[in-house]
Amino acid sequence: MSDPLKPRMVEGDPRELTLLDINARFMRHEQFQRLVANIRDDGALTSTPLVWNDTETGRRIVLSGNHRTKAAIEAGLERIWWMEIVEPLPRQRQIALQLAHNAITGEDDPATLKALYEELEDVSMRLYSGLDDKTLELLDEITVPSLAEANLDFATVQIVFLPDEKETAEKALEAARKAASADARWLAHIAQYEGVLDTLDTTKGAHNIGNVAAAFAITLAIVERHLGELAEGWYDPDEQTATRKGTAPIETVLATRTMPADAAAVVQRAIDRMERDGDIETGQRWRALELWAADYLAGAA
Repeated sequence: MSDPLKPRMVEGDPRELTLLDINARFMRHEQFQRLVANIRDDGALTSTPLVWNDTETGRRIVLSGNHRTKAAIEAGLERIWWMEIVEPLPRQRQIALQLAHNAITGEDDPATLKALYEELEDVSMRLYSGLDDKTLELLDEITVPSLAEANLDFATVQIVFLPDEKETAEKALEAARKAASADARWLAHIAQYEGVLDTLDTTKGAHNIGNVAAAFAITLAIVERHLGELAEGWYDPDEQTATRKGTAPIETVLATRTMPADAAAVVQRAIDRMERDGDIETGQRWRALELWAADYLAGAA
């Protein structure tokens, strides 16, 4: 972009600084008064303005922190600290610095913000925080999905598959995803990630292979053979009832994703007839399984 800056800390009278004539950042009256009150209570600025010392004109121009400087003056501070740039600063770079300070400010993780705000037991400290009514209303709507990724400790794992391995892996992962789907939302703990690595190591050792993708494919094949056990995600075998609402993958009921073609043809004909005769609604072919099962259970009783 240009030569690196070497700002320095300077202490002086805020009244000697030149505020921007055009400032894109505005502050509502009540926010400004809150800032003034905070500075008056602190007796000092707790964050520093950025100032350019224009040696040609002798003016010290506040590029960032105009409201803090004005608030310091209104709070009656005689001296404040600011960060000062002394190198020549073209107009283009002055504007870029100003806009960058306004725009690149980061975002609050609402869940963390709520937790920190609730730690404030003193009402005056809550007032000092400056959180307005709109923000406080949002805090009441905090849910797990609002957790920001910046506060999560996560790692990205990339596994390369051959084309045929990729298709198998996608099917197995889709089955696992369906089995785990629920109204509740959850996050995987880092220990589970480590467990996956341990499983891959065991698989590689058992099959004497070093390729991670191949080991992952073998692990997924084992999952395929145990699809029925994924029913634990939605079914209580003791109570013989579903443990949650929503849908459950059929393959976790049948413990298989395929069946012999001749048998499938029989099932296909039966369901087609039930749908045609109006015994089940169109698009709800799974009802056939439910009716057959109910008839079987009634007969068994």
